[in-house]
Amino acid sequence: MCRLVAYLGTPILTDKIIIKPKNSLIHQSFAAEETDYPVNGDGFGIGWYRSEIRDEPGLYKSISPAWNDQNLLHNASFIQTSCFFAHVRAATVGDVSIENTHPFSYKQFLMMHNGGIQEFDRIKYDFVNLLDEEAFLWIQGQNDTQYILALFMTNSRILGFDNMKEDPEQMVKCFNKTFSDIEELKKKKNVDAIALYNIVFTDGKRIIATRYSTDPENDFRTLYYTDKVTCSTCEDGEIKLSKARQKRSATLISSEILTDKKDNWKEIPQNHAIYIDKKLDVSLYKLK
Repeated sequence: MCRLVAYLGTPILTDKIIIKPKNSLIHQSFAAEETDYPVNGDGFGIGWYRSEIRDEPGLYKSISPAWNDQNLLHNASFIQTSCFFAHVRAATVGDVSIENTHPFSYKQFLMMHNGGIQEFDRIKYDFVNLLDEEAFLWIQGQNDTQYILALFMTNSRILGFDNMKEDPEQMVKCFNKTFSDIEELKKKKNVDAIALYNIVFTDGKRIIATRYSTDPENDFRTLYYTDKVTCSTCEDGEIKLSKARQKRSATLISSEILTDKKDNWKEIPQNHAIYIDKKLDVSLYKLK
């Protein structure tokens, strides 16, 4: 069920992360290793930043399987960036379409999701009433992810912030409110189904990611990050991740470990969020 990877750090060519590793995102599109759903062939998307050009991200999406998208396979080695998101989709809610393909962009933000709200159709009509006009009009597709993210954006305005420069605890508070609002809506509709929120969100300079389940004891969905590493090259399918001696130079977030060596990877604890700031310092927060 969907796989994703996010990068923040020293500028890198995107193919070093999404194509060349043995367990790259391309590989995960047809043979994911840490899920019961190994095939994620319902589309691919990549969003990246070039802040010297503009604050808004570039975006490329396709409904072709990532392993067979010639535009992606050719051009990934030409995209150099300090921040990018990439996602392969296994469709659950919503058609296979560009409008439903991750990542999604809003102003200077990129966001993507691995998970969903089971029985979403039972609450979708009333869900709209939780959204402000700006967030509602932003939605282009049918999938639950866009509604979840629209509610997050609505709540950010309710709580009085609209960017990632605020205290990260405000963003954690906003995610908590968003997940709680959905649970209240489910209760009103007598929906006793699991909701899963592996969400990654960025402004190109900072990243926040959540690993959250309403039934954490029975959720085996994984999400990892690297800390204090240097991403230099990828040779023979292995990313050269080494401990940075002087400063953090890169951080990765991924549904699955991309390398054979696991020493530099840490699993995000269940029902927690991590925040990566401009200096690549990582903070961990408990989600309610």
